[in-house]
Amino acid sequence: MATEKLEPILVCHVVALPYPGRGHINPMMNLCKSLSSKKPDNTLVITFVVTEEWHGFIESDSKPDNIRFATLPNVIPSELVRANDFPAFFEAVNTALEAPFERLLDGLESEAPPVSAIVADSFVDWAVRVGNRRNIPVASLWTMSASVFTVLYKRKLLNLCGEKMGTLKDNHISVCHVVALPYPGRGHINPMMNLCKLLSSKKPDNTLLITFVVTEEWHGFIGSDPKPDNIRFATLPNAIPSELVRAKDFPGFVEAVSTKLEAPFEQLVDRLEPPVSAIVADPYVVWAVRVGNRRNIPVAALWPMSASVFSFFHHFELLKQNGHFPLDVTERGDEIVDYIPGLGTTSIADLPTIFSVDGQKVLDRAIEAVSGVAAKAQYLLSTSVYELEPQVFDTLKAKFAFPVYPIGPSIPHLELSESPPTDHNDLNNWLDSQPKHSVLYISLGSFLSVSKSQMDEIVAGVRNSGVRFLWVARGDASKLKDGVGDKGLVVPWCDQLRVLCHDSIGGFWSHCGWNSTLEAVYAGLPVLTCPIFWDQMPDSKQIVEDWKIGYRVLKKKVGAAEHEHLVTREEIAELVQRFMDLESKEGKEMRKRAKQLQETCHGAIAKGGSSDKNLDAFIEDISRGHHHHQL
Repeated sequence: MATEKLEPILVCHVVALPYPGRGHINPMMNLCKSLSSKKPDNTLVITFVVTEEWHGFIESDSKPDNIRFATLPNVIPSELVRANDFPAFFEAVNTALEAPFERLLDGLESEAPPVSAIVADSFVDWAVRVGNRRNIPVASLWTMSASVFTVLYKRKLLNLCGEKMGTLKDNHISVCHVVALPYPGRGHINPMMNLCKLLSSKKPDNTLLITFVVTEEWHGFIGSDPKPDNIRFATLPNAIPSELVRAKDFPGFVEAVSTKLEAPFEQLVDRLEPPVSAIVADPYVVWAVRVGNRRNIPVAALWPMSASVFSFFHHFELLKQNGHFPLDVTERGDEIVDYIPGLGTTSIADLPTIFSVDGQKVLDRAIEAVSGVAAKAQYLLSTSVYELEPQVFDTLKAKFAFPVYPIGPSIPHLELSESPPTDHNDLNNWLDSQPKHSVLYISLGSFLSVSKSQMDEIVAGVRNSGVRFLWVARGDASKLKDGVGDKGLVVPWCDQLRVLCHDSIGGFWSHCGWNSTLEAVYAGLPVLTCPIFWDQMPDSKQIVEDWKIGYRVLKKKVGAAEHEHLVTREEIAELVQRFMDLESKEGKEMRKRAKQLQETCHGAIAKGGSSDKNLDAFIEDISRGHHHHQL
């Protein structure tokens, strides 16, 4: 009986070589497992190459039988300390591991089966040279977005694109790399991200890359939020008090931001690729200008409050010269300040809350922030709109030698047009069912609040007014639901700007943070002002006295919260009714002015508007500078 001839089994042997870091090893192992699932029989074997240290970390992890480990000696800094000197770690990977890897391949080549292909992390750039010398095909695994790859195209980090991978067309792409550094707080991070999205919308191609720098804690909060592909995150260690407790010692938090984050940021900037073209930093991160100046990187300060507040801090010495600082606001809060350039007449009580004992440290940092901008920044960006504060901007532009660019409102208005609501949840359904302009939207912010006794009066007053309302109460939603009656809806969170622009909303009860103030103007709404802290006081004054689109809820507050004058539930009920009366002459005139401001705001961001032109000018400035890089 004839014996059937057996065909030899062809085995494909792949060597996988990740960069030694968790964010590279994990995707490489996942790729290997995917390959294994396609060839679960004995026709594929994968040798997964890591350092001895990393082998200790991952050797006990589950994996298919046809994936085996091979190790390189620990000739690079340990994973446990690599963040201490990342440039040195990067250099060690690129110089110390090539020879051991070659020796490893020599051993593998002497065994059966021979190596069929190498799959190497793009950042291990010598792997291509090794494969080419041995005539082994090399596949490069890129572990970031394709957009970042495009931006880094043909950089030194991507030497793998040379040698054996073909000659690529030599188009030089001018890439502007902007590092965005917000102050770690919601009222600062949001406008910075909105600015970055505006910049991205102007340069959606691969000529702009934005690295958005936050603490690890804040990255956990916002890392999954949608953003354009050319915006990427980078993190600083959690060396400051948590966002969840910062209100308990705000001066201590401000001090920590000013002292604990500079060194980690410097290390981050030094290892970023491509080289940084410009830094856009919140002025309250007072050391950012120093970091940029030391490296000859231009710094643009993004002021996240009104231009009026900036001018107040910039001219603070005038308060001292006129005998208005220090003083007891409880005694002299009604005194008039009429000598700050660009600002109209205002009272002491309507200036930022700087007169308490605790306020001195915060005041010192605010003045340091503004002074740093004036002395050392290359640009001043404002989240405001020129037409909202023209006299202030004209004064600042005349005073400073560098460009002053109002680019606001720095609120998420792009998302309104780019992603119209498609969901019909309970909130949207409820809003759709309400009469036009009949709902009062109430939100008192995310940081500090009024006293408990005043909140009790507010709850009772809103209930007794009989007015429809939507109340956003982050931590108190369940308590409020029991107290406000059945005329409204209490929710823990909503998409504020989208809700404010809904036809059913007729007014906004606000703490007057600057972002909320801009959103009210964008939506064309009158405002019931309930300021509590810092710049909310002058914002309230602008709304009520300058723009004449609102009423005050609280009597002018002088001194700290414990000295506030309680506004009764009866007064609040009457005020809410008057505010939401669409038919009164006063109400009609107020809403007419709000709509006029809305048109002004929308005109500024339209093509050719003041903010639109300023944004174009800023991009042109930093793109033509000597700091952007030719790829």
